[in-house]
Amino acid sequence: MAPLRSGAQGLSLVTLCCVTLAVWLCCGAYTEASVLNLKRFIGCAVREFSFLARKPGCSGLHITTDACWGRCETWEKPVLDPPFIESHQRVCTYNETRLETVQLPNCSADMEPSYTYPVALRCDCGVCLTSTTECITSV
Repeated sequence: MAPLRSGAQGLSLVTLCCVTLAVWLCCGAYTEASVLNLKRFIGCAVREFSFLARKPGCSGLHITTDACWGRCETWEKPVLDPPFIESHQRVCTYNETRLETVQLPNCSADMEPSYTYPVALRCDCGVCLTSTTECITSV
């Protein structure tokens, strides 16, 4: 067993142990709190997302990218004039993106192997634009 150190070396060892313990406790608490907060989270954020990129004539490729994720405030209220309802419906959608291109494996000779997909840089709650977002209205 190593002898106890005194002076500055002993203090720095104690400080290092305390800092390590504090970081370990904070990270553990942060992870647990993050999971709980996601259940109640209202808003729109960039989050990691994985999918299988496929194209006819090529094998699939698993891709991990950043996408928009979240829930946005939505409400409806009755009004006296047609259409008798006022609605405020927002979706979590891309605000800023960059495009990334990968090469799909095992493509046939007549097939272009390039596959381009968006990477989310910033997301916001906004009106669903069919030019950039799949807007599903069925129940």
